[in-house]
Amino acid sequence: MLACCTLPVALVLNGCAPSKKAPVNQPPQATAPAVVAPVVPAPAPTPPQPTAEELKVKQLIQQVEAAYAAGEADYRHGSLPEAKVEFDRAVDLMLASGIDIRANSALSDEFDRIIDQVNGLEMEALKQGNGFVAKVEPAPAEVAEDVTFTVDPNLVARAAADLATTKSDLPLLMNQYVAAFINFFAYTQKGHNTLLHSFQRSGRYLAMIQRVLAEEGVPQDLIYQAVAESGFQPQAVNRRSRAGGMWQFMPSSVYGLTRNAYVDERFDPEKSTRAYARYMKFLYDQLGDWYLAMAAYDWGAGNVQRAVVKTGYADFWELYGRHELPRETQNYVPEILAAIIIANHPTQYGFEDITHDPPVLTDTVTVNYSVNLRLVADLVGAPIDEIAALNPSLLRLVTPPDTSFDLHLPAGTETLFDQRIALIPEDRRNSWRYHAVTAGDTIASVAREYSVRPDALAADNQLGVSADLHGVAALAVPVALAPTPLARTRLYTARRGDTLITIADRFGVSLAQLRRWNKITDAGTRVEPGRRLHVAEPATVSPATRGRQSGTARAVTQPSARSSKSKSAGARASTRTKSGGLKRAPAKSKSSPSQ
Repeated sequence: MLACCTLPVALVLNGCAPSKKAPVNQPPQATAPAVVAPVVPAPAPTPPQPTAEELKVKQLIQQVEAAYAAGEADYRHGSLPEAKVEFDRAVDLMLASGIDIRANSALSDEFDRIIDQVNGLEMEALKQGNGFVAKVEPAPAEVAEDVTFTVDPNLVARAAADLATTKSDLPLLMNQYVAAFINFFAYTQKGHNTLLHSFQRSGRYLAMIQRVLAEEGVPQDLIYQAVAESGFQPQAVNRRSRAGGMWQFMPSSVYGLTRNAYVDERFDPEKSTRAYARYMKFLYDQLGDWYLAMAAYDWGAGNVQRAVVKTGYADFWELYGRHELPRETQNYVPEILAAIIIANHPTQYGFEDITHDPPVLTDTVTVNYSVNLRLVADLVGAPIDEIAALNPSLLRLVTPPDTSFDLHLPAGTETLFDQRIALIPEDRRNSWRYHAVTAGDTIASVAREYSVRPDALAADNQLGVSADLHGVAALAVPVALAPTPLARTRLYTARRGDTLITIADRFGVSLAQLRRWNKITDAGTRVEPGRRLHVAEPATVSPATRGRQSGTARAVTQPSARSSKSKSAGARASTRTKSGGLKRAPAKSKSSPSQ
């Protein structure tokens, strides 16, 4: 039994042949498919971890994009000066990063893209005004092309009568050319409005200009040369020549005015006025005639001297009548004389409605450290726009480092500025802010407002993170310093028809500078369309300094006095307040007309 029962098993297991029997017809058995082992996918390769530099570049590009987006938003809202600040910051972040821009493809592409976009927006803005410079009205000389020299003889006679009672320290005269400009300013809407607005704006600077002209020993009525040049607009820029400021000095010329990446003193009303007065005195000493000196100011002393030598006449009207002067210079002197006569007899020529703008009154302190205008606005409680307007020579919202600067403040705020600036460490004045504490403020809310860490804000004010701010007047806010390059780089993409000469003229630089900045050695002036050229001195930037200073803000209990125009002594001796934070110390000082 056991053997019979186990036989089939043995057949199956050992494959023994069956006993021979007649074949039986059976259907063929199906063959089982081969079992295939499942394919296990190979593990995906682990992406390489970004290097420290790649992470730094990624973060930098995000910061650049944020700055550019803020600038573009300002641009679309018509806030061009604010847009310029943000666009400059976007470029500055890259220049001051310490990374070789051209050696990093991602950063190089970002740099080129930002420059192209900013240049495109500036070209768009130039079509509507002065680019990123605040829009200014045309000066009377710019609208006087409609003047006709056929005038009513009665007007000439009346103007001649007015001339007899006009007091002036210039040798005035009346002729058809002067009368034509009187007619234009008095009896045409364009001429009347332009001169009226010039007279109104003159009130801001009249006292200052009169004082400077007297100190330099030149005629007082030369003040009306500002009518022809800019209409008393200190930030006027000529789109063709790039001459700038109230007295329209050329950017490439030297008149004792500082021009660098931070400051352009052509736009400082008082300093440019003094440079103007000294230059006019120089021209008068050269030519011996105030009319010729005016003509030389417009056309150039060498040109006027050559015309005098050619004709033998050292007389403006003789050169005018002999057609030796360009049309602009021919009109220049009569226009100024017309403005002088109308200013002396305003009601007779329809200018009885003149309301002079109030004079610009400022306190002036000389700072020998870099200070951000936002901090200045915080310290004196004024809008940032007002502080910027009082300092039109600043090209950035920060005073230059390593050199002194005459900082103009709202009248009566010098003492307050002195007291409060002493609470901010000197090497942090170019970035930190000053926050006047109001009801409901906490360390956390103030930190959030300025995007700083609460613990840093508390530590720098010698407070705890959860400290109650009741009784604390103000906080020094440790805002991080934004990198700033040593010079501003600007790139221009050449267009069809451009030459090195036209590009140099457009941006107010010399041909030699343009060649040097772009390493151009050939003598020609042709430039291929699409070539990118530096049109300002390329920046050389060292890696930004890292790390926080250990200095903290302390309250001043006894401010030191100083007069206007004195150099700051930096952070003064201070004592710690019982509750931390900063004490409030409102004070006023004498104000003086400036700018």
